[in-house]
Amino acid sequence: MREKIVFVGGGNMASAIIDGLLEQGRELADFLVIEPYAPTRDALLARGLTCRESVGADIGDAALCVLATKPQVLQEACGQIHQHLPATATVVSIAAGVELASLSAWLGGHARIVRAMPNTPAKVGLGMTGLFATPACSAAEREQVDALFAAVGERIWTQSEAMIDAVTAVTGSGPGYVFHFMAALEKGALELGFTKDDARRLAVSAFRGAAGLAASEDVPLTELQERVTSKGGTTYAALSHMRDAGVADAITQAVHKAEQRARELSAG
Repeated sequence: MREKIVFVGGGNMASAIIDGLLEQGRELADFLVIEPYAPTRDALLARGLTCRESVGADIGDAALCVLATKPQVLQEACGQIHQHLPATATVVSIAAGVELASLSAWLGGHARIVRAMPNTPAKVGLGMTGLFATPACSAAEREQVDALFAAVGERIWTQSEAMIDAVTAVTGSGPGYVFHFMAALEKGALELGFTKDDARRLAVSAFRGAAGLAASEDVPLTELQERVTSKGGTTYAALSHMRDAGVADAITQAVHKAEQRARELSAG
């Protein structure tokens, strides 16, 4: 019998995970989505997914229950879920800043819970998800959750729940840093005379190509940088200016600022 996966919340990340699993051979019948917002629910129903407005007894045979609601409504959702949730189900929360202790309490003491922090590139199958499981989760249950997020990219299991905040700072927020750099590169290309379309293509291509190269070679990123930098050349001139401007230090400090804010959110 195929495992049933319930999504509480049918927004962008839930849809990305479902799409990834469908591409890997899962069937529409494997999913149940709880989505109170009518337009989103109608769109899911139009795709052939089973979708309900509210939680009911039909989650009682779920193997996995993915909490994909906004953090501010998660407590209320958990209050509805735990009445029907089987003790054998593994609950996966992708809500930022909500700790396992709170989730367990809201779920009536449910023990099998995994915190996940995916990022937006999951929408195109290039995500990175940080994961941390409670001790009650078995190796097999961890594998189930790992397979869930393998459908949308890479995974990293952390050794402590606190490290989820660090994942948030590096890869959860990371696409925002990259888009910030890309926008600056695009602006430079525009100022050099390229059209808006070509400037965007150049900026996106630079990041796509560099990321692909970095993924293909197991060498330090600093070495890759050195390979494309000839002393006295164009890259050298640009990187020298960035070093003088403290760009690298600012990025590193930004990661620490994001991690600090993630910890503050987790602490409530």
